[in-house]
Amino acid sequence: MAGRGAGTPLLRQLCLLLLLHLGGTLGCGSVTVSPPIVPLGSAVTASCTIQRELCHGLEQGKVRISWMLDNKLVAGSQRQGPGGTEVSNLTLPRFNHTQARLFCCVEWNGTRQRVGMAEIRAGYPPAKPLNLSCVLNLGDYGLTCQWQQGTDSHLPTSVVLKCAGSRAQAVTGCTPRGGHSHCTVPRRLLQLYRQMELWVSATNALGTAESERLHIDPMDVAKLDPPTLQSIQSIPFQTDCIALAWDVAWGTEHMELQCELRYRAPEDPAWALVTGITGQAGTAQRCGFRFGTQYRFQMRCRRRSASALASWSEWSPGRNYTTHEKAPTGKLDAWWRAQPAGPGGRLEVQLRWKAPRQREANGRVLGYRVTLSPRRRGRDPPTVCNTTHTRCNFSVPAATTRVYLSAYNAAGESAPTEVVLLERKGQPLAGLRAVPAGERSLWVHWEAPLAPVIAYIVEWQRVTAEPGHCSACWQMERDGAATAALIQDGIEPFQRYNISLYPLYEGTVGVPVHTTAYSQQKAPSLAPKLHLKRISKSEAELCWEPLPVEMQNGFLTSYTIFWATRTTDVASATVNPSLSSFVIRGLKPSTLYKVHIMASTAAGGTNGTSLTLVTTVLDDTEIQFLFLSLGLVFVALMVLLICFQKNERMKEQLWPSVPDPANSSLGKWVPAAVPQEPLQVLAAREPGAISTVTVLEGEPGKQPGKEPPALPAAPPALPRPYVRQEGPGEPVQYARVGGAGYRGQRLLPEPAPRFYENLRGRGDGGDGEGDWGFLEEPPATFPLLQGLRIGGAEELHE
Repeated sequence: MAGRGAGTPLLRQLCLLLLLHLGGTLGCGSVTVSPPIVPLGSAVTASCTIQRELCHGLEQGKVRISWMLDNKLVAGSQRQGPGGTEVSNLTLPRFNHTQARLFCCVEWNGTRQRVGMAEIRAGYPPAKPLNLSCVLNLGDYGLTCQWQQGTDSHLPTSVVLKCAGSRAQAVTGCTPRGGHSHCTVPRRLLQLYRQMELWVSATNALGTAESERLHIDPMDVAKLDPPTLQSIQSIPFQTDCIALAWDVAWGTEHMELQCELRYRAPEDPAWALVTGITGQAGTAQRCGFRFGTQYRFQMRCRRRSASALASWSEWSPGRNYTTHEKAPTGKLDAWWRAQPAGPGGRLEVQLRWKAPRQREANGRVLGYRVTLSPRRRGRDPPTVCNTTHTRCNFSVPAATTRVYLSAYNAAGESAPTEVVLLERKGQPLAGLRAVPAGERSLWVHWEAPLAPVIAYIVEWQRVTAEPGHCSACWQMERDGAATAALIQDGIEPFQRYNISLYPLYEGTVGVPVHTTAYSQQKAPSLAPKLHLKRISKSEAELCWEPLPVEMQNGFLTSYTIFWATRTTDVASATVNPSLSSFVIRGLKPSTLYKVHIMASTAAGGTNGTSLTLVTTVLDDTEIQFLFLSLGLVFVALMVLLICFQKNERMKEQLWPSVPDPANSSLGKWVPAAVPQEPLQVLAAREPGAISTVTVLEGEPGKQPGKEPPALPAAPPALPRPYVRQEGPGEPVQYARVGGAGYRGQRLLPEPAPRFYENLRGRGDGGDGEGDWGFLEEPPATFPLLQGLRIGGAEELHE
């Protein structure tokens, strides 16, 4: 039972959802909206009624009604209605949707179900159609009308074109399709050659709007086919006038027509219009055309009796015609440069002029002629130049002050223009400046001089790395009171121009003044390439080549040098653009730096490539001082060595000579046996002082190497000392010679040398008596030396 009681509410809920889903708005609830279509922004009132007996499962539960506008929950009021119904009212004070759906929902156990729905639309009344016009097509005689639809009403709107005859009721002439704003009234509804009334009516749920009534005769708005231009020719005696012949289109021969003619030359900005041409067909005349000029002609027509609303035909196909030529008229603008041609008394003249305007050329100019005198009847003046260009270089006598310039075409030659070769020594102008007037034009301004001016000459030349000359880059301002001129020929953006201004006075030409200008600037195309000129431990001098004028793209305002190490912030310095080198100071020794340069104009800057440099450990001065010191030390050592080599006394003072017993004959005499003390001999070139030399004398008459017979013992002979005086009163003992030799001593097999050179000893440093001489062969009384002791003062005995 408990299980059944728990499952009952769930089953009831499922049944309710099924019933609501299947029933929906089929009688469970109803929604009414008043009104369903409202003006946009107005209030809307809605009501929802729920009948309990039709909503199965809600008979005993409390019904809660809610509203949803599309997917947005809105709140309404709820009350109990008659017959056990539940009623909910909703008021939307400002409905701002053009179209929306309003849902009525019931809530039960947390579930919201839609039980009713109504659609609400909002918009505006239809706008009044405007500019109704109609055209009758002579092919099928259908009247095609068009108009301009007003603003969108956001509501379904029906549009019809209505028409009414003078004695007939208004009928629907046509209905536009697909939302278009034009339609065609068929021929059966039209009354030709009678006035008809036409208008457009637009209707929607909020109202009706009609256009202005159009009263026309359909034949008045008939659109004719264009006429045909047959021929065009100049009137022989009036060559600035032309006559043209034309024919009407087929089917309009019986009509009285009103036509218009238009024409233009290629250089004209707009068409010239000729009105008032009437008739069925024929000819028309027009004057005021330029000589030797090609024109294009077109023509159109309509019914003469038509109202101002009648339609013109299309323009006829164009036809070209060139008028007759005439000799050029007017004066030519000329400018010159003159300079002496050398010792021959000639003058080199460079003459330039402007081609005549089309109104003055009167045709195609074939060439120009420069003469030294004006043309007279029956005589041609000498010609110095005949060319098709607008410049000429020629040589004239130095006394020539005037030349004459004329232009000619197929019809004749113009009157000569006198060109006076004046000297350029007049007063110059002041305050010359040039400013951009556009991307390809410049305004030149100056201050008016005190003296009266006849005209001004403005010259301009593009500044390039390779000098050139533009012969057409000049113009004449004939207004002497002018203080400005507009340059439009040959001006390019991002290019520098030199501008010169010459005032023309009465009888002289003023000294020119100059300025430079750009019509438009931008950042330079590239930056200079840096080069390292000099570097030390704390400074680095950089240099660069100036940028070519073509790459500057404007006036350079500055160069900026940037440098940094891997660990420090970037430092910078601004350099005047007239400089081409810079010294970076305050660098750290033995440090790597990255350096680059930026070139700037008023419109921006451009960075160059990076340069890597490493500072030195020492400056150049320190390195030079170090090498100088080492050089001085080396020179001093060399001088000392040379001095020591040359000066024996100094050599003896520092390096005393010591005899080397190993190289003497004594070193080769080896005793038979020395049991008490071995013979000690210094090594070769071993420094040391010889304290004692003992010489033992043998008996007279005894041959060396033979053992004498035994004799009675006798006291040994006293040795005789050899003494060298070292200093005053100080005897130094060098050697003692003993009288007796060692017993059993034998001589070496080789004979003793006849003489040998002892090593030099230390002298007294003044008189040269300290030098040792040569020890000659010992006499017979000194057969041998018994011993030698180095380093002490002891004697060597048996």
